[in-house]
Amino acid sequence: MQNRRTSASPKRASPARVKRRSKPAPSSDAEVWSIGIYTGASPFKLSPARKNSNPVLSRRDVSDVPAAFVADPFMLRANGAWYMFFEVMNSRSDKGEIGLAVSADGYRWEYQQVVLDEPFHLSYPYVFSWNGDFYMVPETLARGAVSLYIADPFPTGWKFVRRLIRRKCADPSIFQFQNRWWLFACTTPYRHDTLRLYFADDLLGPWFEHPCSPVVENDERAARPGGRVLVLDGRVIRFTQDCYPDYGSRVRAFEISELSPTAYIDREITERPVLKGSGKGWNRSGMHNVDSHMLPGGRWIACVDGVARA
Repeated sequence: MQNRRTSASPKRASPARVKRRSKPAPSSDAEVWSIGIYTGASPFKLSPARKNSNPVLSRRDVSDVPAAFVADPFMLRANGAWYMFFEVMNSRSDKGEIGLAVSADGYRWEYQQVVLDEPFHLSYPYVFSWNGDFYMVPETLARGAVSLYIADPFPTGWKFVRRLIRRKCADPSIFQFQNRWWLFACTTPYRHDTLRLYFADDLLGPWFEHPCSPVVENDERAARPGGRVLVLDGRVIRFTQDCYPDYGSRVRAFEISELSPTAYIDREITERPVLKGSGKGWNRSGMHNVDSHMLPGGRWIACVDGVARA
């Protein structure tokens, strides 16, 4: 599977209309997402960590709001500890909020609290550090934009900075490569079949749509982002949700072999998905998010999520 696009004139981000949330709350216990920890020799060969029992976080761990599920985990290491941010679906307000858990070793986690809530639904809390500060780009579909937040203080206080892209985008995934900022997002969040690409010279913008965008069209198996974009020794790897036959079935990996303001080429790294449902237990029905980090010694640890459907 290969996506190859070349063009010449970047487009400014333009608005689009979406009427509903991208991942509505379940109406019963028929669909429950939880969070686990996987490890492996590479970010493409992961399996359940032997040091702990998955899931490491579930809706039962959430103590400050009634939770229907937890999902979309992202983590980072700071001040000698691991911090994980994730969606908490508040069953009372019927909207997603951003929760925090902390770990000393990355394997055993303790839920802390909801650290960000808005009048609208939040999910996919893509956290990263830059220039000594901590930032988050969560999914903010109902705001009609891709939004940037800054930690003040980290990790419990998050303040809105500005809208980066004025368009309703699902699962925005931001990264740096060759002195530019890049951002993938799905603009058909209920079909999961269109991936757009944006870039900027500065984090605060202005942001432009790539001339090759959309870089994926009419393909629900390769379009919707599924976790942190990795830059490894000059290689750029994006992870995508395989939403066939159901939303959140698997996670696949694509290597971007050409990325510039005028060109884009990627190819799937392996025919096998990086993550998929186990067929039993907490993630028996599917998995749709991965955030991998290299440990000292070269092994990888990743926070992942999975769903159990009745």
